[in-house]
Amino acid sequence: MSEKLLMKGNEAIGKAAIIAGCRYYFGYPITPQSELIEYMAKHLPQTGGTFLQAESEVAAINMVYGAAGAGARVMTSSSSPGVSLKQEGISYIAAAELPCVIVNIMRGGPGLGGIQPGQADYFQATKGGGHGDYHCIVVAPNSAQEMADLTIHAFNVADQYRNPVMILGDGALGQMMEPVAFHDNPLVPVDKPWATTGMGERGKPNNINTLYLEPEALEQVNMKLQQKYQVIQEREVRWETSHTDDAELILVAYGITSRIAFSAMKMARTAGLKVGLFRPITLWPFPKEALANAVTNASAVLTIELSTGQMVEDVNLAIKCSKPVYFQGRTGGMIMSSKDIYEKIVEIFKAERGE
Repeated sequence: MSEKLLMKGNEAIGKAAIIAGCRYYFGYPITPQSELIEYMAKHLPQTGGTFLQAESEVAAINMVYGAAGAGARVMTSSSSPGVSLKQEGISYIAAAELPCVIVNIMRGGPGLGGIQPGQADYFQATKGGGHGDYHCIVVAPNSAQEMADLTIHAFNVADQYRNPVMILGDGALGQMMEPVAFHDNPLVPVDKPWATTGMGERGKPNNINTLYLEPEALEQVNMKLQQKYQVIQEREVRWETSHTDDAELILVAYGITSRIAFSAMKMARTAGLKVGLFRPITLWPFPKEALANAVTNASAVLTIELSTGQMVEDVNLAIKCSKPVYFQGRTGGMIMSSKDIYEKIVEIFKAERGE
């Protein structure tokens, strides 16, 4: 492990991507992720890699499609409205079963919205976003250190499952400066016999295609994808818990919001209120069974998001509506404080006790 470096979360993603073997980056500037594209522009060519600022987000994602099809480790990044423009290409990449990493440093929306942090892209990231029955694997870091660690993880998992992986951050994490340690990551060559790199000893070229005019053939493609997604749901679920064993109220939060929720939980514990925290690290696949187990002895759940309530739907599905699920959110780039959450916690305890 190297010495810790003080870096913005956006920069930590860039450095980790290069360590992970990313040698191609295609993107287009947009706040609040511009430091990432700037980092790649400066440092990727120094490794022999290729950085290209595309003419648009649509062009960038299709360049990713091409590089991934040739077997390269490739990444793009953007923020909310820019990721919306990439959705058709992301659907193509998922259908073609190509590995790549897509970074979304979320901002307030809808529309152009603002440049302050948001988490209202949850549905877009976890429910497909583009057309068709497909999934990206979605990871949600909550620190600059995790921005780095989960980036390396994302490239490895993308190659393992031949699937796009989305890193879902937010403007606060992207801009926040924290110490980051980068671990040695000796690259293990990954065999990609499917890549479009010429005929070689096969005697015939590889073809990558997402158009199937015969409905029977397209159905088979979809069934194959669903089988892969089932394996991913069994093997790639990540989460973190704190003080959930004896908790009467479980807070559920991800990303930057989970750090605020953690502080509120400590305030509640100090006041004698039994509160725990469940943090999903993978948003797809969502840690349904783990959350259901965590809330077994609790009386209620509080979902906290920088949105009007999107993850709350997955929380309800995970616990099968067995406990009341409360919600607290801010939108438009506003961020709640730990005191705000603590006051909501007190309000819920009073309500649950009939006070």
